[in-house]
Amino acid sequence: MKILAFAASSSRKSINKQLISYASRILLEDDINQHENKLKVEILDLNDVELPLFSEDREAELGQPQLAKDFLAKIGESDAVIISFAEHNGSYTVAYKNIFDWASRINPKVFQNKPMLLLATSPGPGGASNVLAMATNSAPYFDGEVIASFSLPSFYENFDSEQGRITNEKLNNQLKSALDQLTVSKHTLLNADKHQVDKQQLDSQQAGSL
Repeated sequence: MKILAFAASSSRKSINKQLISYASRILLEDDINQHENKLKVEILDLNDVELPLFSEDREAELGQPQLAKDFLAKIGESDAVIISFAEHNGSYTVAYKNIFDWASRINPKVFQNKPMLLLATSPGPGGASNVLAMATNSAPYFDGEVIASFSLPSFYENFDSEQGRITNEKLNNQLKSALDQLTVSKHTLLNADKHQVDKQQLDSQQAGSL
């Protein structure tokens, strides 16, 4: 199982990057503890897909930028997607909105039917809940299946940056529950796909014996 994870922020010191790193570590540690070693998490940095500010004039000039194609390809190659949203003025960061706008012009189904876990955090008690709700509500329109969401309020009170972990046990358990929901749902989908393939193969074999 391959998961693509990234913070919707270009800040080098992004607290959402810290949250993404911690969530990824939980997944990998659980995978090792269960002796499965089947999980791979790729953490993407939005600074690596930085593009000029989108406009129709720029699109006419540049066409379909390779970085936007690469962004879509990474989503397509993954089995699930985790995004942690920073909130700027109650909405997405410019960095995220820009790569999303470029990508959606190439393929409006940006999320390509992937199961998704959406996270968000902020220094204040709101936990970036406005942008998290916006992302959760809009994802289905771009072919994303939101399995769970999690908001971490008051980041500096509930997260130890030196240890790289959530210190509030109740919130920590909520994050772990959301991660479990994502992996369980994906395993269910993978098994369903395998069952469908096996059934098609069996039907084909039976038809061939008639």
